[in-house]
Amino acid sequence: MGIIRDIGSYYTQEKGTSFTVWAPTAAQVEAVITSPKKQIIPLQREAFGYWTGLAEDAKPSTKYFFRLNGKTKRPDPASRSQPDGVHEASEVIDQAAYDWQDSAWKGIPLEEYIIYELHAGTFSEEENFEGVIRKLPELKDLGITAIEIMPVAQFPGSRNWGYDGVYPFAVQNSYGGPEGLKKLVDACHREGLAVILDVVYNHMGPEGNYLKDFGPYFTHKYNTPWGDALNFDDADSDHVRNFFLQNALMWLRDYHIDALRLDAVHAILDMGAKHFLQELQEHVTQLGEQQNREYILIAETDMNNVRLLNPIEQGGYGLAAQWADGYHHAIHTLVTGERDGYYEDYGEPEHLVKALKHTYVYNGIYSVHRRRTVGNDATAIPAKHFVVCSQNHDQVGNRMMGERLTQLISFEQLKVVAGLILLSPYTPMLFMGEEYGEQHPFLYFVSHTDKHLSKLVTEGRRKEFAAFAWKGEAPDPAAEATFEQSKLQHSYHQHEQQNKLREFYKKLIQFRKTAPAFAKRSKEQLTVHFDTEASVLHLIHSGAKPYIYCLFNLSKQPQTIASAYPERQEWEPVLNSADTAWGGPGAKKVSSSSHHSLCSLEPESLIILQSK
Repeated sequence: MGIIRDIGSYYTQEKGTSFTVWAPTAAQVEAVITSPKKQIIPLQREAFGYWTGLAEDAKPSTKYFFRLNGKTKRPDPASRSQPDGVHEASEVIDQAAYDWQDSAWKGIPLEEYIIYELHAGTFSEEENFEGVIRKLPELKDLGITAIEIMPVAQFPGSRNWGYDGVYPFAVQNSYGGPEGLKKLVDACHREGLAVILDVVYNHMGPEGNYLKDFGPYFTHKYNTPWGDALNFDDADSDHVRNFFLQNALMWLRDYHIDALRLDAVHAILDMGAKHFLQELQEHVTQLGEQQNREYILIAETDMNNVRLLNPIEQGGYGLAAQWADGYHHAIHTLVTGERDGYYEDYGEPEHLVKALKHTYVYNGIYSVHRRRTVGNDATAIPAKHFVVCSQNHDQVGNRMMGERLTQLISFEQLKVVAGLILLSPYTPMLFMGEEYGEQHPFLYFVSHTDKHLSKLVTEGRRKEFAAFAWKGEAPDPAAEATFEQSKLQHSYHQHEQQNKLREFYKKLIQFRKTAPAFAKRSKEQLTVHFDTEASVLHLIHSGAKPYIYCLFNLSKQPQTIASAYPERQEWEPVLNSADTAWGGPGAKKVSSSSHHSLCSLEPESLIILQSK
């Protein structure tokens, strides 16, 4: 493994606060303390352009800048706290001061993850970590086992998805800062919930990004959709890699985070002999061995590349899991009929079947949308290593009007889609509010203090939608109303139909947790058949008895279906989404069925049967 060196400010009661910053081209670096009393600490240059110094009387809450060459004053690139925003002084914190109550917590295995993605600013009325804590019992009641928090690295203003973060080590002040995040993680572990944190190692936001003043953090060798790529393989890249390796280890070690979701890893551009992702996995594995527990890395990518998951000894990066967008696209196009933009590569029943059997739909075949061959074969990789969803922040929020599936398909279809996610062999993820059919959209929002930048964001956002046939005008991302409109209403307490949908989700989750066939779920023990004439998907889990037979009627007509199971078997009903208990229109009672005549399905409905 490469070099690994502490950076930023580090406080101990015995020594005070040490300051370390990488500034290889600077001739002079000072730590300028602005409060509680003004003080200048000259830093000493060490190998590779690191500068260090010690302030024995600098305690937590001390605010400081780094000054380069006697004139350029900037916040600490590795600041642990930015209490006054991205342009103001950094703050010393005591990472060891928090009184953790989760010593018995050792995490949960990946195969038990049922993930709930949320945005800390819009999930609750309070718009912060405390608001999330208050609602954890509801998520526990639903059956969630892990929450995934969208990025919390300090960004400009108070409203942002989080992907514009510019201080990767600092927890967003408006959410509750470092103390608030630790309280949230502690509370999750108390409820038996794992915590996944979304981190961004492929680009930095524009406002408040002063990294170029310190060193070659970026390279002109590559470009990303967000500008110059971070420097993972060019001159001096060891120290850029160190910056992000230290960041990942901080979240796991100091904040007790269980897993990291790595944003858009295909934009982490590294042609070196050891890819950054492999080195990251090696350090995370080492930390887990030291702490006698497992930490999980989940990659987001649309490249369909098993190298991310393959073991390091087989030339892979050894990550634990990755998002599988193809399953989302296969479902979305079938239930909505949308075929614009990247959806043009999907929309046929065989895409859904292939996604269930082989994970990647594009596994070395030509993509019309990308105009090139995409992907490789993931059939042999166990299903638990792929995270699937029907909605997430990208697929909802990157629509022009931020519509959820609630606005796009019928109530009965919502239940069918829930089943396609929670009854799949993959690791399921829900997007906040989907479990009860939240009516508010989830829109893209920012609160840049730079008005010119805000204008550019608004204009660029509108250009992004040119490939889609969406009508209307995109809401202004910088408007506070756009943020307010995106907040969850948690209205299922007052709406009977929403409550029934939530109860249906709860039942599916409970079934997934308790049915023996799901304990041994795998693609190898999965029978998949799509009856194109009836528009009915047959999905049979036969890893353990009793076997589970799921029928999904995607048509708007009732259907009478015969079994697609290859052997003679009797089945008995377990759940029917058309029942009035789940807000359905009512369904004929399904009697125990022989091999030949299985059952009748109501329009847009799901039936679960189990073998006798």
